[in-house]
Amino acid sequence: MKLSLIKPARLLLPREVPLERWCVVACDQYTSQPEYWERVRLAAGSGPSTLHLVYPECYLGSTDAAAYTRQINAAMSRYLSEGVFRELPDRYLAVERTLRSGRKRWGLMAALDLEAYDYASGSRSPIRATEGTVPQRIPPRAAVRRDAPLELPHVMVLMDDPEDTVLGPLKAAAASGSPCLTEEYRGRLMENSGSLRGWSLDSAAAAGVEAAVEALPAPDGMVLAVGDGNHSLATAKACFEELKQVLPREEWENHPARYALVELVNLYDPSLEFEPIHRLVTEVDPQDLLGWLREQLGCDSARIPDGAMGLDYRMAGQKGTLWTSHPSSPLEVGVLQPLLDRYTAQRGGVIDYIHGDDVLERLAQEPGSVGFLLPPMDKALLFPAVVGGGVLPRKTFSMGNAEDKRFYLECRRIR
Repeated sequence: MKLSLIKPARLLLPREVPLERWCVVACDQYTSQPEYWERVRLAAGSGPSTLHLVYPECYLGSTDAAAYTRQINAAMSRYLSEGVFRELPDRYLAVERTLRSGRKRWGLMAALDLEAYDYASGSRSPIRATEGTVPQRIPPRAAVRRDAPLELPHVMVLMDDPEDTVLGPLKAAAASGSPCLTEEYRGRLMENSGSLRGWSLDSAAAAGVEAAVEALPAPDGMVLAVGDGNHSLATAKACFEELKQVLPREEWENHPARYALVELVNLYDPSLEFEPIHRLVTEVDPQDLLGWLREQLGCDSARIPDGAMGLDYRMAGQKGTLWTSHPSSPLEVGVLQPLLDRYTAQRGGVIDYIHGDDVLERLAQEPGSVGFLLPPMDKALLFPAVVGGGVLPRKTFSMGNAEDKRFYLECRRIR
């Protein structure tokens, strides 16, 4: 079979379930807020809901993982046998997500070919990870996916498409009521998280999408980059590689597990904001850490050369900037993270990842703590940074707030 990037998917949509009850947010959100997931449980009730088909990471470590996984697989099988779904054979879906703020984000649901994807650092595949994969995060996800009859995607894959060649024509078609799109669902999301609307594409619109994706720029052979859901997509890849070891080639080449359902999103969508994730180091001697960093960076605050990169820090009653004239990465986080990893490995300390300037400023005032305030990432640097330096440091950026993350809705058979 010819190596592809995307293809239409055999989609399963809820037949008669309100989206506000059916859809829940990505399982890797609100991991330290069990009260959020309890509200979700109350909103979903005992009827059909994607809540019963996923394993919220909030419950990892506090529940029997094997038993929880069996419950998920049983619910999937029950929904299939009870006619909860209707099937759309071989379709792309255009998705309009209205965020809590009122802004709209557009995407395309498609089956992504895992043979064209590699999450390893230094990969030269057409589809690449943007952040380093933590091997320990794959097994609990693989335990759910390995025997599951269905997949539910929260993976968002980015296209470097400043001219909006892939999604732009679909937006125009939806606005004009073109018959090339057929509305399949619309509804509000729980927890005041906005709304969703989706259209299936006819064959002509599908051909246009495929041609536009094939025509996207491919620096160093890279066409698509994983934005959200790096570890979930890596899990799909790992499970498919397991199948390849036990199935003859003619079977795995056409196996549904060769593909993963994802949402393609334009990197330049105005609603898509890259928010910085700051670093907080605790249980350290702040002066020792800052002194060590100055040595490694070779910085001299008295003589700052033109073009030097600055790393802003905060600590109890003090703030300042560390400078380097020869940064090891074009991104501040790419310079800072490897140094913090080395320091804590050698001298101790704990690294935490903080969302929000005000939260970082407050936590950095605690004794034994140093906070590093990182700037927002220029979206235009994402593809060049991955091409030039491989995967980015973990937690480099966040694509919007938790309530703006992808909600589960569409399903697909993988067995």
